[in-house]
Amino acid sequence: MGNFKKIDTSIEGVYIIEPTVFGDERGYFMETYSKKDFEEIGLNYDFVQDNQSKSRKGVLRGLHFQKENPQAKLVRCIKGEVFDVAVDLRPGSETYGEWEGVVLSEENKKMFMIPRGFAHGFLVLSDEAEFVYKCDDIYNPEAEGGLAWNDEDVCIDWPLGNMAVKDLLTSKKDSKWPTLKELKQTDLFKNLK
Repeated sequence: MGNFKKIDTSIEGVYIIEPTVFGDERGYFMETYSKKDFEEIGLNYDFVQDNQSKSRKGVLRGLHFQKENPQAKLVRCIKGEVFDVAVDLRPGSETYGEWEGVVLSEENKKMFMIPRGFAHGFLVLSDEAEFVYKCDDIYNPEAEGGLAWNDEDVCIDWPLGNMAVKDLLTSKKDSKWPTLKELKQTDLFKNLK
């Protein structure tokens, strides 16, 4: 029996991963990734890059994808709390345009497994958050793509709490991504599979 539990979501291929946490009065220990254990639960990825970001409350990053060199991502929050989202952009998928979201935090220690072919982003819910993720392909700035985080057709239910939409902090780039309808009229994501 491995150290990870794979939980299905409403979208095929997207999973919540719960690690086994060993804790006592001194603190805790857990594995955050094991190729062998992941393969045992049917997740066969060769991760080649790790990334980390730090953001303050109200920061919304995304929704990002790569038009070439698409990346599967294993994401988690090591400090604070975020609402993490994946939107299905796989051509021909039964759940095309649908989204799945999960709260990731340093307390719940959950991870989110997002396969290739998805736009990904997150909203910081705590005063500060540190976010880490593994990718199965290298980042290619020339192939960067995105989807509008507030696309009315996708209709992500961001848990704003007492935050106002006007107070969300996005990059200039993230505030200008096209909608799903606009993306569909291009071949920007033809390589997503």
